[in-house]
Amino acid sequence: MSSPVGRFVWYELMSADVAASARFYEKVVGWTARDGGTPHQAYTLLCAIDAPSAGVLPITAELQARGIPPHWTGYIGVADLDGVLARIRAAGGKVHHGPEAVPAVGQLAVVADPHGAVFSLLQPEPGMSGPPPAPPGTPGHTGWHELQAGDGAAAFTFYADLFGWTRGQAVDMGPLGLYQTFNIGDVWAGGIMTRLAETPHPFWQYYFNVDSAAAAAARIAAAGGRDVKGPIQVPGGSWIVSARDPEGAAFAVLSTSP
Repeated sequence: MSSPVGRFVWYELMSADVAASARFYEKVVGWTARDGGTPHQAYTLLCAIDAPSAGVLPITAELQARGIPPHWTGYIGVADLDGVLARIRAAGGKVHHGPEAVPAVGQLAVVADPHGAVFSLLQPEPGMSGPPPAPPGTPGHTGWHELQAGDGAAAFTFYADLFGWTRGQAVDMGPLGLYQTFNIGDVWAGGIMTRLAETPHPFWQYYFNVDSAAAAAARIAAAGGRDVKGPIQVPGGSWIVSARDPEGAAFAVLSTSP
């Protein structure tokens, strides 16, 4: 077991059709869907062989009325949710929802960094901790976290100050700018870059480990996914595919082989 503070502890998809979304990701990532809801909250767990990896819940009518589409979000663990929310506001970020108490889970909130990229926070119930991160490349787990930021340098400072993330390798991508990787503890966990001109707004994208990027690209297209790009080999030797699911939620997959 390990402390959840400062690391991504959960991933959640808000979907207009939970059952259809679960079927899509079962085909693409290899997850198994099972009911994780309660009498008061419908919830579907997406499970790798060894453990639940993500969840799906219905997108609310309120969010749809505000024009917010189906999307993925990642939860970062904190020890003092109220304190972190105060620091986010002071740094120019926003609190969109919460704090909200979830029985047997903890306190959660949905927030945005100063340039508008949305992510979530979780303060677990006292005494709760999570398993250590899965070994790199473990199928069905999230292998990378990428922020298309409003300002890459400023965004790194914001997250490093909040969560203690440290700099990894900085990759010069020429006209595309600098890609700053970051470490969470001793784990090489993700990258931050200033968003591309064609990217309409800053956002976090999550990369799910699969057996083969090329095979996953074919599965995405066959299952009704859109905007499939890749497989592309990236620095370090991994292969990636980015896409949107049938409802338009952005995601990506990652593998060690094409």
